[in-house]
Amino acid sequence: MRIKLLLALAVFPAMLSAQERVTVRGRVVNGQGESIEYVQLGMPGSGIGTISTADGRFEIEVPSDTLEFHHVSYQTGYYPVSGPADDVVIVLKDSELPPAVFIGGNTKEKYLLRPGTRFPGAAGGFDARDGINKGTEVGSVAKLRKPFLIKDILFTITGNRIPGCVVSINIYRIEGEPREFINILHRPIYADVAVSDGIQDFDIQPEESLLLEPGSYYISFSLVDCDMDAVRRYQETPESERTPTDMQLYTNIYFKSSYYRESSLAELKYVPINIGISVKGLEYQ
Repeated sequence: MRIKLLLALAVFPAMLSAQERVTVRGRVVNGQGESIEYVQLGMPGSGIGTISTADGRFEIEVPSDTLEFHHVSYQTGYYPVSGPADDVVIVLKDSELPPAVFIGGNTKEKYLLRPGTRFPGAAGGFDARDGINKGTEVGSVAKLRKPFLIKDILFTITGNRIPGCVVSINIYRIEGEPREFINILHRPIYADVAVSDGIQDFDIQPEESLLLEPGSYYISFSLVDCDMDAVRRYQETPESERTPTDMQLYTNIYFKSSYYRESSLAELKYVPINIGISVKGLEYQ
């Protein structure tokens, strides 16, 4: 059973569903003209979104509205859609990194987040047999009472048959009511997942210092890229020649508070299950 089947899909608002859509193609670059990889773009909360390729290129069908471009290392960019467009160039400005914060006092090693109780006999993950919704995201919620410095983010892939699979880890602070999810990263966290029928354990140590203040956080796992040529080849393969696990990534499923979204910048929906992310580090006393 896949998460794609277990979880409810985001529902398009009626207004956006009824509007005629046009195709916008282009590239996202920084101030030096260099391509920016894996930029989230779309219309937040609408269910319309995707992620740019590793060389910053994108193609999306949207109504006449404003496209937003999000990347943790840059300020948000905007593009007003008035009709079909090719070769659009979006320039994102660098974000200013916050000053380093140092806290004195004693610390102790601790897990901020553990997977929870395993869902017996269930597996989840991502399904690319019909193409992929880049930005599909699922994770777990952690609550802090004391400052916490993240040292390791751990997760396990139990099998992957999606060539060129790249995933990202995102960390959001949850604020307000209704809930607002604020990404606190300033440098992206990516991991390449090899094609394998075996178990792959990942232990990611973030490059930036991630000191979390007391509060609630959403730590998620997102699919940002795969080999689209491989997807097309799979779709052109006669059904009798396909194997059941082709173009799918698998993880275990656990009972724990989580949120899920079907595509980039779509609304996050609460679900009671997750794919088993663990986070450990130092808790300040």
